[in-house]
Amino acid sequence: MKNVLRIAAVGDLHCRLSSKGQIAPLFARLSEQADVLLLCGDLTDYGLLEEARILADELKDVVARIPTITVLGNHDFESGKQVELLHLFSDAGLILLDGNCYETCGIGFTGVKGFAGGFDRRALKPWGESEIKAFVEESRQEAARLESSLALLSTPQRIVLLHYSPIRATVMGESPEIFPFLGSSELEAALNRHAVRAVFHGHAHAGSPEGHTQRNVPVYNVALPLMRKLYAGQPPYRIVEVTVNPDHCGSDTTC
Repeated sequence: MKNVLRIAAVGDLHCRLSSKGQIAPLFARLSEQADVLLLCGDLTDYGLLEEARILADELKDVVARIPTITVLGNHDFESGKQVELLHLFSDAGLILLDGNCYETCGIGFTGVKGFAGGFDRRALKPWGESEIKAFVEESRQEAARLESSLALLSTPQRIVLLHYSPIRATVMGESPEIFPFLGSSELEAALNRHAVRAVFHGHAHAGSPEGHTQRNVPVYNVALPLMRKLYAGQPPYRIVEVTVNPDHCGSDTTC
């Protein structure tokens, strides 16, 4: 009987047209080490369908063995093909989260891309030009969608996937000038209103690997460049074990 669910997480694969044969080896032994794989956005480099097809092929063995759950990142929006990417990855067997959720073994997974805006007292406010107000509104809308998706879950434990960071701590290491573009405290506010077991995000390639929300929920930055640095000579993904009730393990569901 399964008492622990092993969650592997990484973000920012940035699959390119030249990536064929380079990504699959990263996950060669993943199914021996983890029960679920989380991909925290920036699956592609320019948001091209050709890049997505290469990635889908690179991930086919992993997807065939364990649930592979993902959100999109900002790079996946670059070419305006995000809807087509969602369909392509879904057809390839990936579980796409964009305000919806997935449940297995009593653990609910949900997520959104998130957005920028900055953190705490230095967060951008909806003041001045309409463009600034629209920017802040986008951040608030993403946070609202995250909160709505968390409210859908009635599982004993909740895991959240994001691309942008919800806290300042995990972007530390990046240039302070770009902190406002790496995440938003609006996301943390949504998290703080619900019981969450852990949060995973990417985007901050030179950030810090771990921090905590105000409610002491662990937040993991799993951007691939950071994982390669943190786990030099090892598979470049973070594995977190979550205790589960074996009685809750059965058929997986979506919501």
